[in-house]
Amino acid sequence: MGTRTAAPDLAAVESLSAGTRQWIGRHCGFLDEPAGRAELPVTPRVKALLQLALLYRCWARAAGAAEPARTHAPDPDLAAVAATVEQVWRNPEHPPLLTVEPRYARQFQLMYGALAPAGLDPDGPHRAALAEGVAGDLLTPRHKSPFLHLETRYYAELAGVRHQLSDYPELYRISRLAGHTDGRPLADLEVCNVTHTVFHLADFGFRDPGLGGADLAHARDRVERLTEESVRRGEWDLTAKLVLAQHCLGLDPLTTPSGAAALHLLAEAQSPEGSFPGRSATERVPAGAGAVHLFRKSFQSTLVVALATVVLLRPRPAAPAEQPPTASTVPARGGAR
Repeated sequence: MGTRTAAPDLAAVESLSAGTRQWIGRHCGFLDEPAGRAELPVTPRVKALLQLALLYRCWARAAGAAEPARTHAPDPDLAAVAATVEQVWRNPEHPPLLTVEPRYARQFQLMYGALAPAGLDPDGPHRAALAEGVAGDLLTPRHKSPFLHLETRYYAELAGVRHQLSDYPELYRISRLAGHTDGRPLADLEVCNVTHTVFHLADFGFRDPGLGGADLAHARDRVERLTEESVRRGEWDLTAKLVLAQHCLGLDPLTTPSGAAALHLLAEAQSPEGSFPGRSATERVPAGAGAVHLFRKSFQSTLVVALATVVLLRPRPAAPAEQPPTASTVPARGGAR
């Protein structure tokens, strides 16, 4: 598919978003139901719950921005996501699952503490998990790739814990995105690395990414080119991430040629139930697949489209860009340094 196809209008994008949010609202509870705990592998389930908590954080913030203009009842799909996230974050049996895979244990513990929803007991299980995760040298630059350094900085800041990590401008300068010089193959860039670099700089679209003119132009160019390639390949998951990255960089995906084609691709690929049954057109789950298999293959792509469109459709503030968050919804404590 090329990038000259006209994008859906705003109403069509709202419909795309509503479908994904409804699917997530209907199905997210499976992640913490007895059947889901029995059927889903532990570490992918833990990762999916962290992704759900991130969606909840962004969705709730976007809904809050629109709240003054609302006259209708609260969103039941957002309420369903909130219920699942709050149940997991209150469950003392969940934190040990974060450490089942040692490679991800400390980063998962940091993210679990950082993404704790508001209103939890400040001495709840998330606080102990956070303290354990940030012990040692996690919050120093030691043995970190530029991407892991940036991700750790983002979640440490969100958790409200002290750290010794570099500031955002320096972390952008050493990123693979910044280092991709003109003339190098686009294939040298990995989409998830690029998009999450942008997400962490821009707080998933809730603050200015802080890039100067040349850096901003460079990042926009690479993201738009990656979007074109992702659309050509029919990669739903990556395309949705790139749509959000365009928005985070101050572009309007409804009007950029690559963003227009991306939104058109997603609108056409969405199932009648609102989901994306696979990560790409070539990986589409065949008709007749079992419910658990369909859930496992649909969850991430559907969640990413929901995240991208929730942020894309939120009212933009008239005031200057928001400042970076300085504290978590859970107060920092002396043990979490």
